Amino acid sequence: MTDDYKQKVPGDFYDPQAIEPKWQALWERERAFAEPNPPPSELGENERATYVLEMLPYPSGELHMGHVKNYTLGDVVAHFRRRNGWKVLRPMGYDAFGLPAENAAIKEGGQPREITERNIGRIREQMRRMGWAIDWDREISTHTPEYYRWTQLLFLKLLERGLAYRKESLQNWCPNDQTVLANEQVVDGRCERCGAEVEKRSLEQWFFRITDYAEALLDEMNLLEHWPERVLTMQRNWIGRSEGAEVVFRVEGTEIDLPVFTTRPDTLFGATFFVMAPEHPLVSELVAGRPEAEAVRAYVKQAQTRSSIEREEKEKDGVFTGRSVINPVNNEAIPIWIADYVLMEYGTGAIMAVPAHDERDHAFARQYKLPIVQVIAPREGEIDVQAEAYVSSSTDDIMANSGEFTGLPSPEGKKKIIAWLGESELGEPKVTYRLRDWLISRQRYWGCPIPVVYCEKCGVVPVPESELPVLLPEVSDFLPKGRSPLAAAEEWVATTCPSCGGAARRETDTMDTFVDSSWYFIRYCDPHNVEAPWDREVVDHWMPVDQYIGGIEHAILHLMYARFFTKALADMGLLGFREPFSRLFTQGMIYYHGAKMSKSKGNVVAPDAMIKRYGADAVRLNILFMGPADQDAEWQDSGVEGTSRFLGRLWRTVLEAAGAEKPLGSEVTPLVRKTHQTIAKVTDDIDRRFVFNTPIAAVMELVNEINRAPEDPGARFAAETAVSLIQPYAPHIAEELWQRLGHERLWIEPWPAFDASLLEQESFELVVQVNGKVRDRIEASVGASEQELVELASSSPRVAAFLEGKTLRKTIVVPRKLVNLVVG
Repeated sequence: MTDDYKQKVPGDFYDPQAIEPKWQALWERERAFAEPNPPPSELGENERATYVLEMLPYPSGELHMGHVKNYTLGDVVAHFRRRNGWKVLRPMGYDAFGLPAENAAIKEGGQPREITERNIGRIREQMRRMGWAIDWDREISTHTPEYYRWTQLLFLKLLERGLAYRKESLQNWCPNDQTVLANEQVVDGRCERCGAEVEKRSLEQWFFRITDYAEALLDEMNLLEHWPERVLTMQRNWIGRSEGAEVVFRVEGTEIDLPVFTTRPDTLFGATFFVMAPEHPLVSELVAGRPEAEAVRAYVKQAQTRSSIEREEKEKDGVFTGRSVINPVNNEAIPIWIADYVLMEYGTGAIMAVPAHDERDHAFARQYKLPIVQVIAPREGEIDVQAEAYVSSSTDDIMANSGEFTGLPSPEGKKKIIAWLGESELGEPKVTYRLRDWLISRQRYWGCPIPVVYCEKCGVVPVPESELPVLLPEVSDFLPKGRSPLAAAEEWVATTCPSCGGAARRETDTMDTFVDSSWYFIRYCDPHNVEAPWDREVVDHWMPVDQYIGGIEHAILHLMYARFFTKALADMGLLGFREPFSRLFTQGMIYYHGAKMSKSKGNVVAPDAMIKRYGADAVRLNILFMGPADQDAEWQDSGVEGTSRFLGRLWRTVLEAAGAEKPLGSEVTPLVRKTHQTIAKVTDDIDRRFVFNTPIAAVMELVNEINRAPEDPGARFAAETAVSLIQPYAPHIAEELWQRLGHERLWIEPWPAFDASLLEQESFELVVQVNGKVRDRIEASVGASEQELVELASSSPRVAAFLEGKTLRKTIVVPRKLVNLVVG
């Protein structure tokens, strides 16, 4: 650090490069932030136990300012709670398996394990240099056998309960990453990591049956009262609960029944054609031996080359099968078409097309000159469904051209048609979900091996618990080639069947990295347990997590998967709670040059250079002073210079106040009153409002007040309080100043308390404007009326000169703030 950036004072200066390593070494030496598990006799006595956690980082590179924001937020909360008498669990680990780490290794041309462990070392170093209050005794990494042994055990427990299964189906395939993707990892038809257009491939894959928990994931949102509504809405929409009816359409002249799900059974009389997805398993059977078979096969083949986004956006097209189904409500035959705007993964892969009341069906009907029959009408007015689909969910709509149901209000008609379908055994009420089972198979090397083997005699056989972990072998070629690189590790693949002892082969796919992160927060509670993934009593003592902090981008990936895991494990009797995170805070993203700061985008700003120039405290302070923590912010290097200057001013102010100590006694001076108001403000903002930028502003204001009134007997009290309040944000300078004030170990000092009787001000600074320009600032009583404030403002000598010879036309009074005198 150059002398230019040392904040000088007579005989001393603020030098973060000397101060910060000193305190970091002390914290490490004293294990200051380690929180051991209580003895068995005290487990469950957790009234003052709190678990503060931020989402763990991918070790695919170094930390950037987005991470700094996330972990500094957690640091402030942890310090605040610790000093308010809580035993704080705040661990750290690394989400080390998966595509981010493997792609980083490919980019560098190294081995994933080597690159990952190097990055972990670097991240750990950066975290220590930031001075974050982490319990390093609980450090874990998901790529170690000590961790993934238990990931494999949890897989086996899900398998045992029927929540893990294998099937062949069309899957999302990323041609760039050369692996399958879960539905949640496809955004607008593209890979959420690399942006490549997603293709479809038919593969045999492993799934977790998250759909079994769809209703619980929705119903138990009532336990998440401290989650952002935005996140809950995103999860509700992704789960996509729909109430309606499953209706059976029989293929004319056959015994083949084709069920469809509809949320609008009141439109059944308007179904004039029937559409199946190209991937529907009965397409080949329906056209076998028919003249339309060749055209259908060609269309299906062409559809397989189109991504989901292409299928949604292109002009609607299709091919006629030559077959018809019978509409069960009117016994009319309607033609069966194949069209790729119907997707196999939604509903049953077939729809009843109602062109009068659906825009896509309407476009298709117009394209192929199919009938359009109106069956829903507004109570008043006329509509032309030949020109445009009437899409309405109004409860005032009535049914039309619908046989005995004509004239019924649409909601009543829905109920009656569902009842009629049930009585006729042609359908039934049904609830469906947009949510699909979680695809966990990945054709990549760097992941947790799936602990099953395949035996010709015994089929799929779980690896016995006693043989876990199934170790990930070292391979020389792990580049993605469309099949799992583990398949080339022939000695590893060849094994014996645990059931019959015969020849068998190992599963060569690895698990989705989101499996690892769906339970890491539980392992933190008992990280050194070698007998089990955790001891339930220990976990129930700490969990659920009291405060979880992370990005909104994980709303329907990590957060939903973690909720599913927790519920499944609770149903197995392994946990005593059903939601993993009581409170969730989603911090805003950090942008740089207009784009989200991200390692994958290559626009990261690492904290190291800033720390070297200004110190970690200045970086920490700036990242939370940029604006409300839940909002996005654009990174500016200049901001750190500003917070560095403030820390220098704090340093000088505190040392000067300490050197000019005056006895306070019981006198309530203006500075004492201001100090108590600042304590109340900072406490309320962090604790109740969960706001982090305004407490910094409040402390800055207090420091300014100290400098304005250096002779005030309350100056030392105010200075000590400023140091105490800034400690969660800037712990190094706070500890150093606290020590110089004659105290020890601020990190365990009780949080300052305020006197409620001193919070109400007797007076305030009244800003006086003339025609909108500030002309004076004067002291005014908080009890003054508006008329008294105007008189006070008008009598100011500084203001009088601007009023002389002019007519007062209007007065504007903002209570407890300003008076604006409008003259002309």
